Amino acid sequence: MEHTWRWFGPKDPITLADVRQTGATGVVTALHHVPNGEVWSVEEIRARQAEIEAAGLTWSVVESIPVHDDVKRRAPGFERWLETYAASVRNLAACGIDVVCYNFMPVLDWVRTDLGYRLPDGSLALRFDQDAFAAFDLFLLRRPGAEADYDDAETERARRYLDALTPDRVDRLVATVAAGLPGAEEAWTLDGLRAELESYADVDEASLRRSLGDFLDAVVPVAEEVGVRLAIHPDDPPRPVLGLPRIMSTADDARWILDRVDSPANGLTFCTGSYGVLAENDVVAMARELAPRIHFAHLRSTRREAGDPRTFHEAAHLDGDVDMVGVVEALVAEELRREAEGGARLPMRPDHGHLLRFEEELGRGSVVPGYSLIGRLKGLAELRGVERAVRARAA
Repeated sequence: MEHTWRWFGPKDPITLADVRQTGATGVVTALHHVPNGEVWSVEEIRARQAEIEAAGLTWSVVESIPVHDDVKRRAPGFERWLETYAASVRNLAACGIDVVCYNFMPVLDWVRTDLGYRLPDGSLALRFDQDAFAAFDLFLLRRPGAEADYDDAETERARRYLDALTPDRVDRLVATVAAGLPGAEEAWTLDGLRAELESYADVDEASLRRSLGDFLDAVVPVAEEVGVRLAIHPDDPPRPVLGLPRIMSTADDARWILDRVDSPANGLTFCTGSYGVLAENDVVAMARELAPRIHFAHLRSTRREAGDPRTFHEAAHLDGDVDMVGVVEALVAEELRREAEGGARLPMRPDHGHLLRFEEELGRGSVVPGYSLIGRLKGLAELRGVERAVRARAA
């Protein structure tokens, strides 16, 4: 597989020189400074591409061009955002960039409640605590209708959780959930988040699927024409959040999307951590079945916690609830098939690495949460070793 590394652009404290020393050859990034919905011009793309290539690397995958929320809720005039998205895809193709990761999660992209959960070995991980999230939803955001989403026991646990927090920790919870995470489109205040949720009041699962169908109908033919592969990322976490529907959480969801527009340009970002949070997802079986339409892989593992499996944290790459060896075996088998048939490359990247204690001590702790240098380097090294062993056995 092509080994890639997510980089958040010139403001990322991890430099391209750092990335090159990890052994990754490809960069996964975006034009984060371009406002959501505006066309990515050829000039802007080439400028960022030149910066990456000057460091001895390749801009391998776009992650991501955000899909405007007007498209997701079919607001009046949403068609123009489909046109600008298609124009950006054309411009990327003109620059030789041919994989675009995107998601279709409304309002919030991915959600965590703790960006620095201390593990027994002293490292820090991202975590989603169901009681913390319920406390945020019920008592801090005070979302209208939230009470219907929680039973009495869940509400009481959420109240006890909130009562135990200091004011500083309350502020940190609000910031973590509402203020945006890496790759998110927006950073919200509580009032702004309430207003945005209200704009989705009439959007249910069926209407969100219809909106995704509109997007696929408009953009996939353009992508196929210019040789770009679109790769949708699953929901994170894979269940409804703040009353918002989620439609990319299961194997059936993935099958629906691929069948909705049956084109090689319409494919998947196979995120093992997102799928792995849901116990009913057999991630290895999904990798085997969906492999021909997997255009990009996020290889990470999550651990569902005892007591409430909706609570989970980011595990080490070869730990957790994901059979990573089985997943890599499935992806290597697919890559060998592509190599034999002259098919497309399969990029992967390690994802959501732990922040190791000595990274903090070395002054490398000021990084994008979940995107440490040495923690991800550890994950990449482990994954590279698994891949090499699998390839040797296949040979």
